[in-house]
Amino acid sequence: MKNIIVIAAVFFMSTTVLSQELDLGIKLGSNFASLSDAQEGSSTRTGIQAGVFAGVKFNDKIGVNLDVLYSQQGADFDAGAFDLSYVNLPVIFKYYLVGGLHLQAGPQFGILVDDNIKDLYDEIVEAQSSDVSGIVGVGYELPFGLRFEGRYNFGFTEILEDSTIKNSVLTLCVGFSFL
Repeated sequence: MKNIIVIAAVFFMSTTVLSQELDLGIKLGSNFASLSDAQEGSSTRTGIQAGVFAGVKFNDKIGVNLDVLYSQQGADFDAGAFDLSYVNLPVIFKYYLVGGLHLQAGPQFGILVDDNIKDLYDEIVEAQSSDVSGIVGVGYELPFGLRFEGRYNFGFTEILEDSTIKNSVLTLCVGFSFL
């Protein structure tokens, strides 16, 4: 009897999952990064963002995406550069307006993989090892797998200990879905 219940549960769960639209692909884009509350003389740092995504569309209006992205962030200063590289894990909730046009929002969790803070401090300074951000954006998905996205990432976590400096990143990217 227990086996029949388990088999029935697996059958109904698998039909529910298979009825959803799965989405797997790659993306590449440009970051235009700055630091909030940074000192005067800072300018935007242009970097790359590249990675993979997986998602599911539950119905005509709602979907969820998980990305794994390498992201160059930071800022440039008159006295040197504030270079930060992260592996970011955004969890994006999508609301489809019409066709492939959708709004995006969600949290992002970043793991610092490299910090290169050149000539800005007299002592050795290291950035925090993780970063938590919020994301808002807009995207458009074409029927043959091509997609375009624009996102704004606003940091919640202070980059340096005992500071108010946070990441602020505008990203424009293109992606391709294999499914």
